[in-house]
Amino acid sequence: MTRAACLMLLSLLCTAYASAAHAEGHPRDAHAGPDPELRVILVDAIKNADSFQDRYDAEVWLTDMSHRLEKQVTDPNERLKILRTVHRYATHAQVPPELVLAVIDIESNFDRYAISASSALGLMQVMPFWVPELGYKDKNELFKVDVNVLLGCMILKFYLDMERGDLVKGLARYNGSVGKRGYSDRVIERLRTKWFRL
Repeated sequence: MTRAACLMLLSLLCTAYASAAHAEGHPRDAHAGPDPELRVILVDAIKNADSFQDRYDAEVWLTDMSHRLEKQVTDPNERLKILRTVHRYATHAQVPPELVLAVIDIESNFDRYAISASSALGLMQVMPFWVPELGYKDKNELFKVDVNVLLGCMILKFYLDMERGDLVKGLARYNGSVGKRGYSDRVIERLRTKWFRL
């Protein structure tokens, strides 16, 4: 695939994130503390989510993505659990599952027990201040695949919408690196070279 075609595909992907209307302003970034508006979204998302509607689509996607993830997550049960969970909650949040996989790839290398220097936890490196905000009793809840991916997907969607679908700015806000491109570029490159389905 040519560079121009790849850029066009990424451009189409970015356009898919655009949100119809969103309040003006620049609320705090992902590492600054709980955002009240985001808290409401997360509480609602925790209630329920579903995913694949067609068994064939499920088999094709899971088989393809499982092959791509095999070197990082060697246990097939763990690998499929992560993939099913990502697809379920990314679909619920209206974020492409492949983008979520790219974020996890960069954030934690698919280590569900990852802890960052800033104390972010789990696959999607969710900040522990969300634990009491959302009614969880223990920050170790963030090491659970389903809890971490659900919250991570909703947080990512919130920041993409805040930036009106701008993938670079939304990813930077998710990472707490507003105004810088390094993190966003790494996620986009990983999406383009490893996770994007052509």
